[in-house]
Amino acid sequence: MKPTIALVTGGYSGEAVISYKSAVTIETNLDTEKFVIFKIDITPKGWFHHLKDGTKISVDKNDFSLTIDGKRILFDAVLIGIHGTPGEDGKLQGYFDLLKLPFTTCDAATSALTFNKRYTVAVAAFAGIHVAKSLHLFKRHPVEPEKIASEMQLPVFVKPNNGGSSIGMSKVTRPEDLGPALEKAFKEDEQVLIEEFITGREFTIGVFRAKGEIITLPFTEIKTKKEFFDFEAKYTAGFTEEITPAVVEEFIAAKVRETARKVYSIFNCRGVVRIDFIYNELVGEPFMLEINTVPGQTDASLVPQQVKAMGWTLREFYNSLIEEALAQK
Repeated sequence: MKPTIALVTGGYSGEAVISYKSAVTIETNLDTEKFVIFKIDITPKGWFHHLKDGTKISVDKNDFSLTIDGKRILFDAVLIGIHGTPGEDGKLQGYFDLLKLPFTTCDAATSALTFNKRYTVAVAAFAGIHVAKSLHLFKRHPVEPEKIASEMQLPVFVKPNNGGSSIGMSKVTRPEDLGPALEKAFKEDEQVLIEEFITGREFTIGVFRAKGEIITLPFTEIKTKKEFFDFEAKYTAGFTEEITPAVVEEFIAAKVRETARKVYSIFNCRGVVRIDFIYNELVGEPFMLEINTVPGQTDASLVPQQVKAMGWTLREFYNSLIEEALAQK
């Protein structure tokens, strides 16, 4: 009997638009010969499965089941494709853990921790990973831009502390621009992270576990025509050059791969994650920026590029993620 898998998409944040794009890629490449697939749309208005005729079937949240034509459908595992809350911040993971339902991402604790950029770099630094100097601000405890400018060396990045896709992010090179940048970031989140700029090459690497082995994908170098890799640069054709695999000396590549595996282990990751680094050539070390525990799977996304560069099809890759989740049962 084929395992029944729920592909969950949507979400409660502005990143839902990316979730739906990722779901198209994932759904197109899922192996229906191996698995029975149901797509579940998780929205603030409800959790639904859409039949081919457009009928919406509500999910019973008591056991995450569907009832179609009088037949109750339970799932063997969940493929989580939601960027942002509640699929990337640990909330859904905690719910599925309560139901003893395996899923393809990191667990609730790791998802919640890595969704908070400040806590992520703090744990990484504690474990000996190089990170940028940073400042953590809360909306309820405002700090004057002048004080920030006296404590941090410009340029800095100002970004919402939670969330992804570079929404609400700014690069600040002049003290007078700190105020507007903080305002922009606080529109997206109650917490803001300010990080000093690190000079170097930007690399991003997908990492996953298959049959107990941590595997690093061929990593990408990001070269952007904009000042930095923001939302527009990420999702608009022509703004960035993404070189996969990165053209880089082997000793640098080895350091990036080794650090990525170390980060995956330190944070007890599961499924596929994407880790962003700046390789500082003066220090000769990769500096970790952040960990994305539900990396994008759209046509423009990096992990699908890296999977293909490894010589796998996306079908083989998603099969591996699902099989790894099923092995948790």
